[in-house]
Amino acid sequence: MFDRDMKASLLAAIQYYPIVTIMGPRQAGKTTLAKQCFPDKSYVNLESPDIRRSALDDPRGFLAQYPQGAILDEIQNVPELLSYLQVLVDEQQQEGLF
Repeated sequence: MFDRDMKASLLAAIQYYPIVTIMGPRQAGKTTLAKQCFPDKSYVNLESPDIRRSALDDPRGFLAQYPQGAILDEIQNVPELLSYLQVLVDEQQQEGLF
């Protein structure tokens, strides 16, 4: 029941917001939930040192690899990405894409 409620809440939120964040304790099923709700999105684990380095070195280029969005797991490891995401979403909203 809880799983179904969380899925419904997440899918409802994405209808209103271009970006949603799933927060919770370790090993609570956040990644599994995201993958189940968005199976068509690329999965990117920012815990991986080489992926994290790529995101840090060229945030715009990194995000450009995912024009249709992605599941960005462990984003707390690259908090700078959040500012780039905000600018990207703001620009797309001004262009009428959201």
